[in-house]
Amino acid sequence: MGRRSDHSRAELEELILSTGSTLIAETGLAGFSAREVARRIGYSIGTIHNVFGTADRLVAAINTRSFKDWAASLRERLNAVGPDGDRIAALVDGYFGFAREHPHLWTAIFDHRLPPDGGLTEADETGRALLTRIVVEEIARAVGCEVDDEVAALSRSLIATVHGHCSFAISGAWSLMGEAAPEAAALARVREALSAWDVCLTQS
Repeated sequence: MGRRSDHSRAELEELILSTGSTLIAETGLAGFSAREVARRIGYSIGTIHNVFGTADRLVAAINTRSFKDWAASLRERLNAVGPDGDRIAALVDGYFGFAREHPHLWTAIFDHRLPPDGGLTEADETGRALLTRIVVEEIARAVGCEVDDEVAALSRSLIATVHGHCSFAISGAWSLMGEAAPEAAALARVREALSAWDVCLTQS
């Protein structure tokens, strides 16, 4: 029987999110079930729908939570190296580190798709933007520029570069291609791009 009066709505939302996140971490997105989340927390599946609307909305909220955790871990790495440390290396390490430590949660972020008639909520978009904002700020710092559209575009391209290397590493594709150090390779590509950007700034 569901424990319908045990928690406030805010408490229930957190309980569902934390339990859903744990489930994805254990089984991956393929093994995720809103009904299993309901079973684990002792509520009915109707409660899940009352709070999040649909299972897709719940997964989206879980992925937003993962983005926030990822951004927090990235901040921790940057704080650890300090203002004078190798912050670009810390960024790449933070990207790979979260994926290595939480492979199912990381993969679910990119594997899940909302249906065409259901976009992200404003809260989801805000939560997911935290990670990109950190990268953009650090790239602007590295090239000695203010944050603008060009720096943001460069940052997105560098994220895509690191993501590709990281995705291949997590899937095992890099080892099949004989690459033993994908994180080092990703960092090298980022440094090359930043060096080329510095040259462009000098010549402009």
